[in-house]
Amino acid sequence: MTVSADVATGAEVLEFPQGFVWGTATAAYQIEGATREGGRGPSIWDTFSATPGKVFQGHTGEVACDHYHRHRDDVALMASLGMSAYRFSVAWPRIQPSGSGPANPHGLDFYDRLVDDLIEAGITPIVTLYHWDLPQALEDRGGWTSRDTAERFAEYSAAVYRRLGDRVETWTTLNEPWCSAFLGYAAGIHAPGRTDIGASFAAAHHLLLGHGLATRELRALGARQISITHALSPVRGTDPDAVAVPDGIMNRIFLDPVLRGVYPADVVARASRFTDWSFVRDGDLEVISQPIDLLGVNYYNPTFTEPRPGEPANPVFPGSEGIGFPVPDGPKTAMGWPIEAAGLTELLVSLSRDYPDVPLMITENGAAFDDTLIGGRVDDRRRVEFLDAHFRAAHAAIAAGVDLRGYLVWSFLDNYEWAFGYDKRFGLVYIDYATQERVPKDSAKWYAEVIRRNGLA
Repeated sequence: MTVSADVATGAEVLEFPQGFVWGTATAAYQIEGATREGGRGPSIWDTFSATPGKVFQGHTGEVACDHYHRHRDDVALMASLGMSAYRFSVAWPRIQPSGSGPANPHGLDFYDRLVDDLIEAGITPIVTLYHWDLPQALEDRGGWTSRDTAERFAEYSAAVYRRLGDRVETWTTLNEPWCSAFLGYAAGIHAPGRTDIGASFAAAHHLLLGHGLATRELRALGARQISITHALSPVRGTDPDAVAVPDGIMNRIFLDPVLRGVYPADVVARASRFTDWSFVRDGDLEVISQPIDLLGVNYYNPTFTEPRPGEPANPVFPGSEGIGFPVPDGPKTAMGWPIEAAGLTELLVSLSRDYPDVPLMITENGAAFDDTLIGGRVDDRRRVEFLDAHFRAAHAAIAAGVDLRGYLVWSFLDNYEWAFGYDKRFGLVYIDYATQERVPKDSAKWYAEVIRRNGLA
């Protein structure tokens, strides 16, 4: 462990490597609002959130945090907290309202201004090209179950790069394709709300193919650093089969094609009762497995398993009949997720061991708690404790030899938390949704000190 003294206070500091990236992250549909402005077309989340019973209290992202109109103030707030990087997503329906065709100049103009504002504030922009808001027009033609969507994604990615590529170095193709494929097409709890297990495997493949096709386009245009971000979770249990099923669906089915050029044999075999894999064509895996420069890691908690004969399959893990997913006793977030920082060290070390040739960045980690604004202050000490423990877990992984380049806290602002609507607050900054007032929580102020020190006191 590297320990030094803080210049200002003299306290000992657990230091991170020089140049370590500290920042935060958001997603377009969760914060932008303005869903009918600037030529934006409808997305699958507009449709899903407007469907009765799909989202908590019928909440939608129509206004969200009004970031579309307030982005300059939001960037200034980031800068005041010392953020060195900001990962945001581009809304595909803003760029191509129907999912294809010429780029909408008004949509590109918005992100052009955002990137300029970030650079002027000394904040590095990190662009995510897809964070779940597929144009509804493409879903109407099959969505991610269709090969055409992967091809359209590559065209869209190129259009965004041509406008922003002179100023943006790091390009993330997809955010959490596991959620898009299995929550959206198998479990139906995310947009587009389908419950077709065979379709979910086709969606997983075409998402990865879209990543590969976009990577090829971005490389040809001169992109310097390309990444993909996965939701990853170490799977624990004493029974190997109970571990292998969710590990295959959440982790290996997305990691192995990109980083090894193959689908895991056990996953293919188990999934063959749902699909014949005919959507995989010769040459697809070569496209998918083009080298990337950075692997984004989104970590929230481990997954716990146990044999449980007669248990029906968990819909987010197709083929998991007979497997239970117990939630251990102990502290939990407002989402009901167990808090276990050691799982982050475990995950990072295992990724570095199993896929040794790609640097890592934590592109999401954070927690929802029941935050309240009292007297102009949000005392969210549980979030501070959560982040402190997870930062220390990341440092332990670095000490173990992991090439970890940065840490982006989820999320900058309280926001639209998908099917939970505005009921859950992940933000470093509190949003009063009635007034759109922004109030940095105690965790934001604490994080600013972490960034200033490049470490933990």
